Amino acid sequence: MTDSWGFLLQTLTASEAALLLLLVKAMFRDKLSPRWQFGIWSILGLVLLIPAGLGGRYSLLNWPLWLEALKSQLTGDYMSITRVWASLPLPSAQTAGDWLFWLYLAGVLFLLGRYALAYIRLRRALQQEQPEELPQVRQVAERYGLPCCLAVQVPGLPSAFICGVRRPVLVLPAGAAVDDKVILHELLHLKYHDAAWGLLICLLRCLHWCNPLLWYCANRASNDLEALCDQRALERLAGEERRDYGRILLEMATDNYARVPGTSAMANGERNIRRRIEAIASFKKYSVGLKLPALCIGLALAVPLLFGVQAQAMMSDEALSFRRAYGEWGKQLMIANSRLKGCGTYAGAFDTYAKSLLVSTPKKYYYRALCAPLEEQEHWLSPMMNAGGDWSASEFGLPAWPNPDYGYLVYNLRQQGEAYEGLLVLELSGALEGREPAPYGHCLLAVQRVRVEQQAGRWVALPQEDFQVVESRWASLMNTPDDVLPPFCTYAAEYGDFRLEMKQWYSYQVPSWSQPGENVYIGGYTWGTFNTFPQPDGAFDKNLSKNLYAVYIGDEADKEKYNYLHIGAVSKPWVAGAARPYFQHYSGLGDVSGSSNQGECFGFRQLGADWNNPVFICGSGGYGVDEQPDRYAADFYLNGSKAAELELAPVTEGGGDDA
Repeated sequence: MTDSWGFLLQTLTASEAALLLLLVKAMFRDKLSPRWQFGIWSILGLVLLIPAGLGGRYSLLNWPLWLEALKSQLTGDYMSITRVWASLPLPSAQTAGDWLFWLYLAGVLFLLGRYALAYIRLRRALQQEQPEELPQVRQVAERYGLPCCLAVQVPGLPSAFICGVRRPVLVLPAGAAVDDKVILHELLHLKYHDAAWGLLICLLRCLHWCNPLLWYCANRASNDLEALCDQRALERLAGEERRDYGRILLEMATDNYARVPGTSAMANGERNIRRRIEAIASFKKYSVGLKLPALCIGLALAVPLLFGVQAQAMMSDEALSFRRAYGEWGKQLMIANSRLKGCGTYAGAFDTYAKSLLVSTPKKYYYRALCAPLEEQEHWLSPMMNAGGDWSASEFGLPAWPNPDYGYLVYNLRQQGEAYEGLLVLELSGALEGREPAPYGHCLLAVQRVRVEQQAGRWVALPQEDFQVVESRWASLMNTPDDVLPPFCTYAAEYGDFRLEMKQWYSYQVPSWSQPGENVYIGGYTWGTFNTFPQPDGAFDKNLSKNLYAVYIGDEADKEKYNYLHIGAVSKPWVAGAARPYFQHYSGLGDVSGSSNQGECFGFRQLGADWNNPVFICGSGGYGVDEQPDRYAADFYLNGSKAAELELAPVTEGGGDDA
């Protein structure tokens, strides 16, 4: 944490935890032991030590969202995100001129100096007396099985106390009889190192001096520590001794004793002593069976307060409508949410960007902001506040309306250093001005190269070019691609006037198909409805498509000699160093094609008088595959006879396929 906003987030998170602990402690005040009542404060101590929002999570209330909205509205800062890297403010160039930081630091140093000075004065006063081993102290320690320590007697003290953490001494009033029960109480402080606990509480009080709620909790923790010591003492006493213990506390009720850090004393103020006497009057030994419920309650509190219960979530459609209804403040909340949420994966950034293009409502601006750089947040979200239900396709660079029923595909994803690039492909459903509609059985595709990279801990989508329109010979985006999209890699070998080419495409999509609702018939398969709600933390499903072509490379004047030729091929991946694979299929009659789950593809075609070049032999594909073989083995057929056994080697580099 290097700024006042970070400290505010930290202290708000701690205050939230403190209020919850106070509420729970009040609910279980008479039901759980003083050990639990004091021990539960350790959760607050850990909350104070752990940076708020660690891992992008918050405890109960979404403080980061409200804080970011307030910061943006007050300062106009849309470029930064408040991160708490340390639990306390740290000096840096950013805070050198921040008077709030110096004010905070001055308060910390003042309190630390004040407490340190009081402790030094006390130690000097004690050094005037010689510590010694007193018989009464030794006898009490032996009676109750407690550690003993040296004692020093000082005139004018209202109460005994333990002083020091490393070399503790028992300080007793001089010239007055000290009851064994008082010594018992202080030796219990010694055994359980309560002076060190008190020192830690004092330190946290100094570090969070500007939060009155935490100051109050520090006082409560000190009182609970004394109540715990009372409980331990009463467990070693019986009958009349317990009543005497209460009378001793009552006599100390009027003592005006200021607690010094590094000490522990039986007396801690009139008001607190009266509460302790009430606890003594209702004293009971807590059953061992209560340990399990106490542990469960502690864990139930610790998990949400320390680790959070909810990650920064996307706004639902209802939440987006709610934010829009609140004008400028609603806009600030949306900007803050998009900054804090962002996209957690590169696939999520592609998905969010694509779906911002597929929806036709104002929420497209919010989707786009989620995957946009921080400096573009306000640009994308500002129109949303006043946008109606209609929008122009060209507003986002599209040449026409996209078809949301088929979603999107990302082709040929390649890793470029720490970034990823791929071709985003959408199917267009609207007519293009100045262009003939696609023929029956064909469709128009909008293609754009998109780069996704990390900025400020989030993945952002950066379009690298304008959308290009291409015509596919297939009826839908979801069918096998053809040469209108460049292949990821190509394998080839030549025989005579022909070259066999195996082209591979990889396509990606974050799973967004849902079965409920009206199904859509796509490419011979029944798909569910495509859900256009983004998944900023999603992962890609991968699909492989490969097509085998016979390309005529001979003299065009000699092409006619191959009219009415029966041509075909069988291919299969071939791993380097392995024997040539065995083929199950061979030349048949007529036009036939197919594939197997072993990667084998086969196809045979009867050419006519005016056949097109290249000749499509066969194609196949599948989901969840990572196949990019070293080479392909292929048998080339002419007129039903095997003409050649070929080895198709890569002629284009795939490289970087990392999805």
